[in-house]
This record gives sequence, C-alpha cells and structure tokens, in this order.
Amino acid sequence: MIRPVAIYLPQFHPIPENDEAWGKGFTEWTNVAKAKPLFKGHYQPHVPHEDIGYYDLRDPEILVKQAAIAKKYGIYGFAFYHYWFNGKQLLNKPLDNMLQLGKPDFPFLYIWANENWTKRWDGLDNEIIIKQDYSFEDDMEHIKYLCEHVFCDERYIKIDDKPVFIIYRTELFPNIKETVKIWRKKTKEYGYNDLYLIRIDSFIKNIDPLEPGFDAAVEFAPDFFESGAKIATDSNLQMFDYHQIIKYQFFKREQSYPRYRMVFPAWDNTARKEENGAVFRNSCLDAFRFSLEESINYTARKFKDTQQFLFINAWNEWGEGCHIEPDKKNGYSYLEIISKALNSDMEHFRDHYLEDLELELKSSIMDHLNKHNETESLKRELNALKSVVNSRRHRFIEKLYAKYQNFRNA
Repeated sequence: MIRPVAIYLPQFHPIPENDEAWGKGFTEWTNVAKAKPLFKGHYQPHVPHEDIGYYDLRDPEILVKQAAIAKKYGIYGFAFYHYWFNGKQLLNKPLDNMLQLGKPDFPFLYIWANENWTKRWDGLDNEIIIKQDYSFEDDMEHIKYLCEHVFCDERYIKIDDKPVFIIYRTELFPNIKETVKIWRKKTKEYGYNDLYLIRIDSFIKNIDPLEPGFDAAVEFAPDFFESGAKIATDSNLQMFDYHQIIKYQFFKREQSYPRYRMVFPAWDNTARKEENGAVFRNSCLDAFRFSLEESINYTARKFKDTQQFLFINAWNEWGEGCHIEPDKKNGYSYLEIISKALNSDMEHFRDHYLEDLELELKSSIMDHLNKHNETESLKRELNALKSVVNSRRHRFIEKLYAKYQNFRNA
C-alpha cells in the first residue's frame, strides 16, 4: 500500500526568537501575505482557501482540521520539521500540543532540520540566530527525549517496529557513524527493534545511506541544479522549468540503495527572498499528475509493502510557494489529484508527457549517433532504438530509456 507523507512546516505561530529577529508577531504568514508579483503572470501572493485561512498553530484544533482534510484525500501522515538545538526546541508548541492532547488521530514522523537557525533561511553561517552544535552527549539526550516523548506515541510512523527518523543534512555531523551507533543502541534499550533512519539526498547527493549506517535515502524535491531545469535570466531571480525537472525525475538513474521518491506541486520562495528568490515556471496540474503517478509506480516496484512511503514537499510551505494545502487559485485540485492517483488508473494522463519524453529520448540517441567514438555495434543498437522511437509506441518508452541509460553509463 502506497502511503503518501506530506512534509509539514510548524512556523505558523509566533515565537520569541522570531520576534527578536523579524519583529513582534512574526510567523510564516507575515512574508506570505505581503508577497508581490515580480513579472507578468507571476502568481503572488499565495492566498489560503477560505476553508483554511491564515491560521495560528497555537490552536490545536487547526492541526485536527488539517489532518481531517489530508486524510480525506489519501494523505497517510505528516512529516513534521523538528528543530532541536542542544536541548532547546523551536516551533515545538503545535507538536507538543499534539503529543499531550493525543489528537489528531493521524500518523506522523519527525524530520530533524539540523541546520543553523538563520535570518537567510538557508542554514548557512550568515546572520545566525541559533547555532547548531554537535556532541555525543547531545546525541544521547536527543534520542532519549525522542524515545520518551515522541517515538512512544502510537501514532508515530514505524517500519517493523522501528521509528522512522529523517535527518535533513547528515554531512554536518562531525562523526555521523558514531552518532548513529549511539542512537540505535539507546533506541533498542527503550524496547524498539531499532531505528529506521533516512537521510535526505539534497546538499550532498548520491551517497549510499548504508555507508554511514542509515537505512535509506529520500530525494529532495525540487532538485535545483542537477536537473538541467534552470532558465537563463538577466536578474538575480532564479528561474527553473517545472516540466524539465519532471522529465529529469523520470529519466534519473536509479540507485542500488533504497531511495524514496519525493514530489512537489510548485516552488516560488520570492515571498521570503523577493528578487533573490527562485521560481519554477510552467508548473501545472497535469505535470504534477505525471510525476505523482511515476513515483507511485516506482515506490510499488522498489519497496516491500511495509516500506512503501512516498513523500510530498509539502503540506504547507507557503513561504516557498510549495503547498498542497488548498489556496484560492487552485482550491483542492492537488489533493484531488493525489486521491485519484491512489484510487484509480491514471494511464490516460501520461500520453502528453510521454510524447515529450519520446522527443527528448530521440534527441539523446541522435547525440550519441553523431559521436565519432561510438562503436559500430553500439551505433547499430542505437539506430534500432531510434526506429522504435519513431514508431511513437508509447508503451515501450520506459524500457527504451532504460536500455539507453545502460548504453550511456557503459
């Protein structure tokens, strides 16, 4: 069974640290509401649907309402960003409410956003509000807190009685292997079979998660710089093509290690960064449908039933224009697509995108045929592929591209 898990940002209530950095009463809505369009056709600001409103997560009933909506459309659970700085937590009020009150009755897991807390929203060393320091002592205190207060919750997502814990940036740890040993040992002492650790494949990619002692990786969507989706501009505003990144995901070489898929509906962080932000142009519902369906197929093929999770970025990243939570423009459309993908055959949505993939495949094959260093036998194979591509028989495209990838990586 495919279990879609939506990433959830809890920054929709004021905290003292944000008050000091940004002004009293600051929440994610502060930037979202004041966003302006920067070019013709630019969709800003993102205004929440009237059913949603500009909510305050200090009210525990908001999360109950959100979970009910998500569950109705087939979302299995939420992946909450968790902010821990040597025992100090940020943005934890709505999560603490959820744990203490026992509602909503909805599965969840934690993603440790283990970066510096900064004014630039990028986790780098500029304008640090709270620094992220590491020690084995803190590793022990952290895992004890999670085992005693979070993992023990019956709603917490587990695989084979192993709490699923996701780490945003494993490369920042001074000795991640030793940290993992501490975490696993302590978790077992609390009576669990083990931890199920997932690293996000983002800043440093294509690392076998088994090497530092993790169980799996998960893509981060969108992949800005390896997808070939960037569009040249004359300004500081970075532009990317949503259709191109969907093709990249479809063509991307599969890894030998377990790597979960992540899909995203759109991206536009100009509410946070204004002219220095990044925008994905040409995002549309059909492209999201195609990406979602392919990711569902991949997940069913690559993982056994108890491990079939698919991640969505995000439920409510409003400041990054990356949300399936309903807004005034799209309403419940993204949620409806997710529901249909999980419950019906969406094969008829694929043809338009497979035609584009066909053309790109043909172009790639031609590039190889024009190279002088290809062997004659390889050229014959590629010519045969080209003939089949010209036949426009869509059902062969996936197999064809797999064969082409083998040639390319030989």
